[in-house]
Amino acid sequence: MSKPNPKELFYTKEHEWVKINQDTAILGVTDHAQELLTDLVFVELPKIGQEIKQDKSFAIVESVKSVSDVYAPISGKIIEINQALNDEPGLINQDAFNKGWIAKIKISNKKELDKLMNSKKYTEYCKKEEH
Repeated sequence: MSKPNPKELFYTKEHEWVKINQDTAILGVTDHAQELLTDLVFVELPKIGQEIKQDKSFAIVESVKSVSDVYAPISGKIIEINQALNDEPGLINQDAFNKGWIAKIKISNKKELDKLMNSKKYTEYCKKEEH
């Protein structure tokens, strides 16, 4: 069973999360997503300075089962990446919402948050998806 979804985050239907901190955001995949993917063996991180667009792939996660795109919850410019994932992609499995973050961005359009789900809606969405 997935860990509870942090209330301060926003979520996508593709199981990404975003944490807002003024005009920057931290992006990652949810605990639910890492459970579906199983053991991650590789993460292809975006490049610093790269512009990413909402709903477009900005990273790739590879597990023992599959290769999956990670989609940007909101648009912005990559300002930092989680280098630790190069050596330890399993950090996403261990701690998806903290140590397993993928990238930090400078947000280009905060209105895009209106398209995302809050914790309660995302939890309900995951329950429906499982049935």
